[in-house]
Amino acid sequence: MPNTNVVPNRLINEKSPYLLQHAHNSISWYPWGGEAFTKAKTEDNPLIGRIRYVHCGSR
Repeated sequence: MPNTNVVPNRLINEKSPYLLQHAHNSISWYPWGGEAFTKAKTEDNPLIGRIRYVHCGSR
């Protein structure tokens, strides 16, 4: 269940159910695309990609 006490990040506007489940993470995620590339280049930071995975377990 998402932590609704956290302000949604940029993933809140995505259509993918996988991305939407991370929309209330405290991490400021960017969807893969121009905004992420521009920010990384401007700040001279590497991009860290996350490949979809299945996670089983309890929290």
